[in-house]
Amino acid sequence: VQLQASGGGLVQAGGSLWLSCAASGVTLGDNTIGWFRQAPGKEREAVSCHSRDGRWTYYVDSVKGRFTISRDNAKSTVFLQMNSLKPEDTAVYYCARFTGGRYYDTGNYDAWGQGTQVTVSS
Repeated sequence: VQLQASGGGLVQAGGSLWLSCAASGVTLGDNTIGWFRQAPGKEREAVSCHSRDGRWTYYVDSVKGRFTISRDNAKSTVFLQMNSLKPEDTAVYYCARFTGGRYYDTGNYDAWGQGTQVTVSS
């Protein structure tokens, strides 16, 4: 089981990117999925999380109002729409599957795949 993030790139501040999280070996519709990021020299942090039943979402304060998480269960894909990007959003972004406990804790996720680099220039 592995999730693969894609869609990163280089964008100017104020721009937008659309990240996708695709799964192999698991049906995303049966799982709560989280997006994380890790900037150089910093710990990996939870960015957003979307429950499997769609009843709740979580956003870290720094991205509220700018990022939107969504899913297309038919395509087994979870998305992260990122608008009004800032240089401090620069990081490698990952998606992972929630296994229980506190949803903002990276230790409570598995199926990490390779991330996708997002670079925001000022």
